[in-house]
Amino acid sequence: MIRVGIILGSTRPGRNGEAVAQWAHELAAKRGDAEYELVDLKDYDLRHLDEPNFPAMGDYAHEHTRRWAEKIGSFDAFVFVTPEYNHSIPGALKDAVDFLYAEWGNKAAGFVGYGVDGGTRAVEHLRSILSLVGVATVAQQVTLSLFTDFENMSAFRPAAVHEEKLNAVLDQVLAWGGALRPLRAA
Repeated sequence: MIRVGIILGSTRPGRNGEAVAQWAHELAAKRGDAEYELVDLKDYDLRHLDEPNFPAMGDYAHEHTRRWAEKIGSFDAFVFVTPEYNHSIPGALKDAVDFLYAEWGNKAAGFVGYGVDGGTRAVEHLRSILSLVGVATVAQQVTLSLFTDFENMSAFRPAAVHEEKLNAVLDQVLAWGGALRPLRAA
């Protein structure tokens, strides 16, 4: 069975992403077609990139990096839940990607973005970053607006249409994650 990590990409206090990631995880788990796990960056204590060696070497000096590498290495695919901060992703998410290299390779990713404009620019930026570590990104994505999918820009109340969009993302992530298995095995 394909393992999908739903990565909560914000560590900010009071973040909206926690509710969004829980929503995505609950809907995904109901499908019963893969093993879905919610992965919160806050649980990994990844400091600003503090590894002395290049990530491509895979020679991690710190326990927090080894824990992160083991977790990311255990998945076949990902769904990234990211806010948009100043037209991009949070620094904590960028660092989390940069800590590793081989663990990301030949896997698939989909996206759930949120922000004033649905997080679309953050998602596009994250697509570009992930391509450089060998992650294939799917076309479908969920875009949640702080104006229409959050009450008072904080209480998550997604429009019903987003459930259908998330299922489309998951369909593609599972298809690509499965198709890339032979490359990961090699």
